[in-house]
Amino acid sequence: MSLFERYLSVWVGLSIIVGVILGNVLPELFSALAALEVARVNLVVAVLIWIMIYPMMVQVDFSSIRDIGERPKGLIITIIVNWLIKPFTMTALGWLFFRVLFVDLVAPDTATEYIAGIILLGVAPCTAMVFVWSHLTKGDANYTLVQVSVNDVIMIFAFAPLASFLLGVTDVVVPWETLLLSVTLYVVLPLVAGVITRKILERPQAASDQLEPLLAGLKPYSIAGLLATVILLFGLQAQTIIAQPLDIVLIAIPLLIQTYGIFALAYLAARWWRVEHAVAAPCALIGTSNFFELAVAVAISLFGLHSGAALATVVGVLVEVPVMLSLVAVVNRTRW
Repeated sequence: MSLFERYLSVWVGLSIIVGVILGNVLPELFSALAALEVARVNLVVAVLIWIMIYPMMVQVDFSSIRDIGERPKGLIITIIVNWLIKPFTMTALGWLFFRVLFVDLVAPDTATEYIAGIILLGVAPCTAMVFVWSHLTKGDANYTLVQVSVNDVIMIFAFAPLASFLLGVTDVVVPWETLLLSVTLYVVLPLVAGVITRKILERPQAASDQLEPLLAGLKPYSIAGLLATVILLFGLQAQTIIAQPLDIVLIAIPLLIQTYGIFALAYLAARWWRVEHAVAAPCALIGTSNFFELAVAVAISLFGLHSGAALATVVGVLVEVPVMLSLVAVVNRTRW
């Protein structure tokens, strides 16, 4: 591991500071970048995530995916944690903090919207960034792809009913264009590009040792894409961070408890069940992170751009990268 990778959390911390500063100094620039979106999917963020994910997709070996059925434990844990546990614990924590512990700090109507935003994060497990976390923990790229793909299929059918039930409303409008475009941009296109690249490099007339040098050459771009994404996300929300620091802290507390709690549950279950570490790592990290694009889009469509629900989903974006890097460190230090 290079010196740069070893201190990745430091560079992310600096990127957060740079993003907040630039967002307040150059708000017009970030407003222009925020406007570059289709179906509420920001195209700049999509490109940066694509840069991060493509090197991971090159590692996917379709010839070995068929053997994953012989190792179902990681997939079982992922499904149970993401769909039978996480949405309900997230709802319970939101209610506990904003109906009981923070009842004197937040107005009732605002608290209701914060809870709604937290719930939307809980029913939207991560799609794109999982490949980054899996890569950083030396996870099984093939297995990670299957886990993400199964999650995406379940999400298409389960997101709206779960969100409706937990929010207590029946008119949850799923922005299908956001969901489908995000999956296409973050999973399908990078995967196709990775498969094509791998096929070219595995042709008989190609040099047999080209794959590893390519991956090594792409790695700096992948990390640069991560840091650029952090700067952009914090730059886009910089004014909110400065204007509402207390509310952001209050929202972040249950999200942090949820994140570390769900990770511990999935990771310890995988260890107890003797799931190999290369599968256990992404298995635990998938349930820990969120599909924030979808959560933000639904929050805005249901409650409005400047609602408490939208702010709560944005806080989920802000805490995700630093928290996930801390969990990556935990995973890498506890290999078995």
